Amino acid sequence: MTTEIGYLGPWQVMLGGRRVGLVGRRRVAVLTRLALDVGRPVTMQQLVTDVWGQTSTATAGKQLHIVVSKLRDALTPETIATVPGGYLLDLPRDRVDAHLFTRLAAQARAARDRREPAVADELFRRALALWRGSALAELADPWAQIEAKRLEEERMAAFEDHVELRLARGDQHGVVTDLTPYVLAHPLREGPRAQLMLALYRADRVSEALAVYREGHAAMVEELGLEPGARLRRLRQAVLDGDPVLELGAPEQSATIVPAELPAGIQSFTARQEEAEWLREALLSTGVAVVDGPGGVGKSALAVHVAHAMAGRFGDGVVYVDLNGATPGVQPLSVLDALGHLLRSLGLDGSAVPADLDGAIARYRSLTAAGNLLVILDNALDAGQVRPLIPAGADCRALVTSRAALSTLDRARHLHLSGLGDRDAVALLARIAGREPVEREPEAAAKIAELCGGFPLAIRIAGARLAARPGRRLADLADRLADATHRLDTLQYADLAVRASIAVSHQHLREESGGHDAAHVLPLLGLLDTPTHTPAATAALAGWPEARAEAALERLHDARLLELAGPGRYRFHDLIRLYAREQAGELPGQDGAAALRRALHHYLASANTATQRVHLQVQEPYYAAEQPGVVFTSAHEVREWTEAERDNLLAVAHQAAESADPHTAVGLALALHWPFNYRGWVTHLADVHLNAIAVAARCGDWAGQAQAASFLGWVYRDQGRHEQAIEQLKRGVVCWGRAGLPHRRIGAFNNLGIIHTLLGQLDLARINFARAMEIAEETGDVYARGTIHNNGVHLLYRQRRFDEAIAQAKIALVEWNGSLYVEGASHETLGRAYLHAGRLAEAADTFEVALTLLREAGYRIGHAVAAWWCGRTLHELGRPAEARRVWRDCFTTLLEARLLTRAEADDLLDQPVPEMPGPIANML
Repeated sequence: MTTEIGYLGPWQVMLGGRRVGLVGRRRVAVLTRLALDVGRPVTMQQLVTDVWGQTSTATAGKQLHIVVSKLRDALTPETIATVPGGYLLDLPRDRVDAHLFTRLAAQARAARDRREPAVADELFRRALALWRGSALAELADPWAQIEAKRLEEERMAAFEDHVELRLARGDQHGVVTDLTPYVLAHPLREGPRAQLMLALYRADRVSEALAVYREGHAAMVEELGLEPGARLRRLRQAVLDGDPVLELGAPEQSATIVPAELPAGIQSFTARQEEAEWLREALLSTGVAVVDGPGGVGKSALAVHVAHAMAGRFGDGVVYVDLNGATPGVQPLSVLDALGHLLRSLGLDGSAVPADLDGAIARYRSLTAAGNLLVILDNALDAGQVRPLIPAGADCRALVTSRAALSTLDRARHLHLSGLGDRDAVALLARIAGREPVEREPEAAAKIAELCGGFPLAIRIAGARLAARPGRRLADLADRLADATHRLDTLQYADLAVRASIAVSHQHLREESGGHDAAHVLPLLGLLDTPTHTPAATAALAGWPEARAEAALERLHDARLLELAGPGRYRFHDLIRLYAREQAGELPGQDGAAALRRALHHYLASANTATQRVHLQVQEPYYAAEQPGVVFTSAHEVREWTEAERDNLLAVAHQAAESADPHTAVGLALALHWPFNYRGWVTHLADVHLNAIAVAARCGDWAGQAQAASFLGWVYRDQGRHEQAIEQLKRGVVCWGRAGLPHRRIGAFNNLGIIHTLLGQLDLARINFARAMEIAEETGDVYARGTIHNNGVHLLYRQRRFDEAIAQAKIALVEWNGSLYVEGASHETLGRAYLHAGRLAEAADTFEVALTLLREAGYRIGHAVAAWWCGRTLHELGRPAEARRVWRDCFTTLLEARLLTRAEADDLLDQPVPEMPGPIANML
């Protein structure tokens, strides 16, 4: 009989079409907990921890056995299987409504991305129809509430994605009906509010669209103390202007990146009206405005305040970079790293970001030459650091803060910032400490302001101390500050008070019955150099189940020791990160080392699993992990995970390279290659692979050196650094030999063949492909044979051996298969063989097949290559309109992958026959 479980609403179990009643909270909880991981084992320890929680007793295991037995009686015995160490709910995942919802929503998004809106619409409707109420409403356990919150976020995301699709299909009237109560229920979500405004506008209800904006503005100011975001503000202006871009069928703008990177303004920002007005006027009249002054005088606060006021004047957005020129314990940002940040903010990524300084400067100047952009260069070290970062366009502006005067900068106006005047200084103290105590002791307040020298940072420290102890007399603090021999000590102690206040919050967690886990996790998080923290990585750090780790992170967020950095993701404020690192240093050596190793191996295991999902050549991981990682069911999940975790993955790879564990360091570097390659970001790994080579060399790991050198050669190839690529690949060949693994040289020989083909060195290409094929034949590696046959096709048609090229491409179709990705790539190669042979109609048909397969596979870089060649084929067939459509598809794909900017894509489309874009120019 068919068993179905539903918890997207009132909890229910259906057996053979009839409802099954379950008595007892623990029976419901155990079955639900198994259903969360249907088809996967759940340990007894996990079930006891989650279901029995703080009331766990020595008999909990026995009670669990009884509950499972009762569940089997109510369902069927085979529904819950006993596995080593736990139990498994043995059902297809679609028999649980939450998993069915997730699958249908993912299929809907995939259909939308394939430009099948009718299919996507039906799938979204089916997915959302599964919801009958609040998920897991009957269960109050922490793990259930966490899952319920996650599911609700997924439901809202699916609903909003569906609304976006419906708007694109012209269903604005239906959208208004469905979206109005949703916006009322979620007044602070800006995305659906913008959708409702657009739907009302398209329904000729302009006044109502503006009313929706006003209601949102009022709610956000009242609840958050913030203005609506840039998207809503721009939409309101477009509605007021009757901008044609809002009409259905207007050119899509979604892929254009308009950066809005300003930090939040300081709510207690006081005075500086003259300076702010001067700065606004300077930015309107000249290219560069520089604010200099001593540390703590408020340069950054002033710059951010003015930038917020002027952001609407810059149509291409606002970019912010902290150059770390005077940040304790942090090296100033290099010009190349700063340019990398700026270029990524402007829409580039991967191989589109030049690896050399001159190339990066040239690219930045090119992108900003015709722009209308505001660039905030905060905390600069000197003019040499700033000069290459000034945008080139006449309508661009740069706002720079620095302790140095930067008087040698060209086209710059300078503002030297000094301390606040007495009245403004007292006003700032009142805003922080409270108006009543300042009005009660005005002379003491004036004395504190005077003794702080009018420096905002010192006044903030003094005000924070007073605010933390409302009963303290201002005169007492003024007396302590009046002692000149200890004044700096007193103010420096205020910096220590920041540490103490964090420690107090930490101690409170230790003392709370529900805060022990959070208190324990805080120093563990300080062990990791990752910019954000996830429940999965935190679980590995602590050696806990993921639900327990997530609850600890939530508690740290509640205590304001962590900030939200996105769904299921957290980050430290910089000062709290320093505190966490100090606390990590107090951990017993073995405990800290073991926790860090678990976290690094979590990432190693996840990357290994991701590799096995996107790279079909079956082989064991280069270095096995000791810790389980994230489980992926599709290449699409790998792509999303890689995108979300990119910065963390690079951080742990660098951290591992500095650790005392060389195998983990080398393993992490190698495991990142295929997930990053699938996303089009393999060029991010140059430094990672260089570090891996050095680490492997130090410990005599010839195999690690060989694979890292082979991958580094791949990176250099994609960057167009062919001589360096050849050098690294030859190094890989030598190291494989010294490792006693000559058959592993196959990849290096294959890549050497590709590079020599690109360089037109066809005899060398033939020799290296032959060497690779010899190894494939000896080892019986059919996948490798197909790969080499596929790549060798490009050599054959370059030698004008067209019939042989076509025949070999057809062999590759047979041998190199097993996924949409490789089948698409092999069809693209066959299309190229037909094209060069002059068989244009066959080439066009074959490219269309390749495009469909590569689009479905989500392999964007390969899809872009196929689209460019397909466009060329259609052009040569005399079908220019179709050619333009396919070329546009190519450039849009690269734009979405952040490998081209909108301006570069438009420039290419303006060419009669667009040249091949740079990011794919070094690919066969």
